Amino acid sequence: MNLTPLLILLVCFLMGFPIAFSLLASVICYFALDPYMSLNILVQRMVASTESVSLMAIPFFVTAGAIMNYSGISSRLMALADALVGHMTGGLGQVNVVLSTLMGGVSGSGAADAAMECKLLVPEMEKRGYDLGFSAAVTAASACITPIIPPSVALVVYAFICGQSTGKMLCAGYIPGLLLCICMMTVVHILSKKRGYLPSREKVASPAELWKLAREGFWALFLPFGLIMGLRVGIFSATEGGALMCVYSLIIGMFVYKELKLEHIPIIIRDAVVSTASVMIILCAANVFSYYLSWERIPVLLSDVIISVAGNKYVFLLMVNLLFLILGMFLDGTASMIILAPLFTPIAVSLGISPIQFGIILALNVAIGAVTPPFGLYIYIVSSTLRMKTEKIIVNLIPFIICSVIVLLLVTFIPQLSLLIPELVY
Repeated sequence: MNLTPLLILLVCFLMGFPIAFSLLASVICYFALDPYMSLNILVQRMVASTESVSLMAIPFFVTAGAIMNYSGISSRLMALADALVGHMTGGLGQVNVVLSTLMGGVSGSGAADAAMECKLLVPEMEKRGYDLGFSAAVTAASACITPIIPPSVALVVYAFICGQSTGKMLCAGYIPGLLLCICMMTVVHILSKKRGYLPSREKVASPAELWKLAREGFWALFLPFGLIMGLRVGIFSATEGGALMCVYSLIIGMFVYKELKLEHIPIIIRDAVVSTASVMIILCAANVFSYYLSWERIPVLLSDVIISVAGNKYVFLLMVNLLFLILGMFLDGTASMIILAPLFTPIAVSLGISPIQFGIILALNVAIGAVTPPFGLYIYIVSSTLRMKTEKIIVNLIPFIICSVIVLLLVTFIPQLSLLIPELVY
């Protein structure tokens, strides 16, 4: 068994190479020097991984999210979130969490959500006397909810690489996403009460006000439910649903809310291309690396070792969670999932774990990894946007990371939390 590519990959990680180039560098020598391989196979495997129609859902979802950031949907959802929870202790902190939950059904990108809320909510929180570190931590932590609630790029990626139903994966994200929302709102309440952060509005919104705001935000709120029902009924596939989301977003932004302008289109295209390219190049490189692993029968050997050590599915799940939480401290979570999900999912299935539940567990780990020091992606997005030191954010993030891990354990040991809605819908 040739382990040289694994050693090269480890060295590249330690040197701080980008994940895609680390994966490619680790297998180039293997394909060039092995008598049964050639560099032609490497190129073929990279190209082959881009030829799946289902993968087209990723650029469509990313583009739809980029359009919505300029369409006026964010401001309307924020007004609705304020009406729903602004009267609670730590009002704007609660609004921050609820807005991320609502945006999860619109953008599907935690990074975009974190950047947007830094500009939209944090300045207002500072004006109201909230500590900047606390405001930044709430923004980074609540962004973890966004990639769990449909439409989620992480769930689409998992469905593709592990051969699962995209519709079922998207349905499975609702309850875990709402659990994260409730737990983070609880943390905000406790910390706000301790620090004396007041509600953002004096009293509960009246039914008339709620109805007005819900009516204005209807076009955004309809999107995730329309997507899920369209997939279930068979009106469109995930890819076609993504394309429809783009068209729908353009129509709503230009003709309903009238805030999307022609000058926004180049910016939207640039954001969508950059975001899509970063995911696709990792997928291509991971496909080549997976070919090497399969050829050397490493997944089979790893499966035998883990099953002999784990003993039962609960120990296995704890081991996977621990591994992904540790990797999340140092690597991009999506890249970790792309590399490891094809290895671990067959083992999970052999132990009687639903691949849908396992996908949600991995997605939660990926989301938590984005706020886990020292290299959590959302930490750096928030710190760079707000121009503040990461240390101040990390200290305030600890209670949110703990509550996120609690939700992860609940989803790990209570399968119905992720399987209930897919079973009801499908």
